[in-house]
Amino acid sequence: MGLLKRILLTLCLAIALPAAAPAMEDADILARLERLEERQALLEAVIREKDLLIDKLESAIEGTAAVPASAPSSTNWWPEHNPVVFRQASLPVTVSREPTRVALNQPQSAAGESAQAPRYFGEFQPGGRGMKLADTPYGTVNFSAWTYLRYLNQQALDSNSTDSFDREREIDRRNDFQLNKVNLYFKGWIYDPRFKYLLYTWTANTSQGDSAQVVVAGSMSWTVNQALTLGGGIGALPGTRSLRGTFPYWNKVDTRPMADEFFRPSYTSGVWASGNVTEKMKYKVMVGNNLSQLGVNAGELDDKLNTYSGSIWWMPTTGEFGPAAGYGDFEHHDELATLFGLNFTFSGEDRQSQPGTEDIQNTQLRLSDGTVLFAPRAFDTDGRVNKADYYMASFDAGMKYRGFALEGEYYTRWLNNFDDEGDIPEDSLFDHGFQVQVSNMFMPKQLQGYVAGSYIFGEYGNPWDVALGVNYYPLRQRLLRWNTEILYLNDSPVGYSSVPFAVGGDGPVFHTNLELYF
Repeated sequence: MGLLKRILLTLCLAIALPAAAPAMEDADILARLERLEERQALLEAVIREKDLLIDKLESAIEGTAAVPASAPSSTNWWPEHNPVVFRQASLPVTVSREPTRVALNQPQSAAGESAQAPRYFGEFQPGGRGMKLADTPYGTVNFSAWTYLRYLNQQALDSNSTDSFDREREIDRRNDFQLNKVNLYFKGWIYDPRFKYLLYTWTANTSQGDSAQVVVAGSMSWTVNQALTLGGGIGALPGTRSLRGTFPYWNKVDTRPMADEFFRPSYTSGVWASGNVTEKMKYKVMVGNNLSQLGVNAGELDDKLNTYSGSIWWMPTTGEFGPAAGYGDFEHHDELATLFGLNFTFSGEDRQSQPGTEDIQNTQLRLSDGTVLFAPRAFDTDGRVNKADYYMASFDAGMKYRGFALEGEYYTRWLNNFDDEGDIPEDSLFDHGFQVQVSNMFMPKQLQGYVAGSYIFGEYGNPWDVALGVNYYPLRQRLLRWNTEILYLNDSPVGYSSVPFAVGGDGPVFHTNLELYF
């Protein structure tokens, strides 16, 4: 500050003394110098105060610095799109005393009103995009979470079931509370807005102690243009509508109709391409390791990349079908919205690559009576299937209008090319089925009712289910709801601990859920 003081003093003297020197007395000169020193002292105090405020701001935002002149331009350029915006030094700056955010004053209009609403560090982004933790010219970090608390009562199910070969199973009926799942997401872009990442932890608390109870996974993608995005990592094989990125925009909470659960593929590591065919038509294709890699280590995979899945869907009337093209018309379409989709999956599967029955998102290849295809004595003989080819195709359609939605899907599945040992009475299997969901918003953005049901036409039984449910949105937010459902199962061929189904289950099931996603 000494150097600054001398410079300012010299400039002031250079301006003031020449004009006044001819008539200036020594006393006047001394008086002027004293006033200049007082002003300099005041200036130093102001600068110290501003330095202190800047230090506080830098500490609060953990080292956010000014943008270098060479910073690359992007759509998230500083300062317009940065939640922490630095203004001219002449503008007042305040530090919020709230520990979770830092607010910077905005320019004032002529009328004295704020020209722009304050921007906050960690601002909330609706629609499941989460809290923005960082927004810089070099990347963004968003944090979001999904979880739900479930009460499940299966006490009314029959205690035992019998399969197609008169073998009896005991049903493990439950009656408990569970914080069923907790998913934590970190997502955004890095270095270039076209290069995006998604990193997450995925837990099934009902499977504590089993393999794959906690999954740490993610993906990376590069957007070439609207027609092509390339990605890789762990992703959903797009074999049914529920695996086209619609989650968690479902009528049910983390639960599909029985037929969808029976026929669908699952999640695996792979690469994919997606984008727009036209403004109203989208696609996704994927090459993966197997039908479900969750709970399967790399040593259990074969040496072939022979899992392929693809989906194409068309929204002819409005060009959209709500957020994530999900189920139900919470958003209230004033114009009729329609959706049509085609999905296909092929995979060469073997028994080593199948997860255990309690693994997360386990998608076993099962007979329609619930018997695991690769299980010893699956057909009540001394034989065993070691490998099989899985072909699955589905067609889905839906419409939404003023809170009402009618949506359905038809499934077909072939299992053939068996590599077996011993006596196996089958060389191929064909099953097909459907699911239908009808929903209506009885109170806009507050109360929804739905009916959902499915049926499987199988070679070893014809199971079905029907559900009646209600969703209540206490804060009129789509992603915070209280769901209650009564479900009736008839010889369920699917089930594991994180869903309300039980393999072989016959009878009513009650469950209620509080779901949160931000």
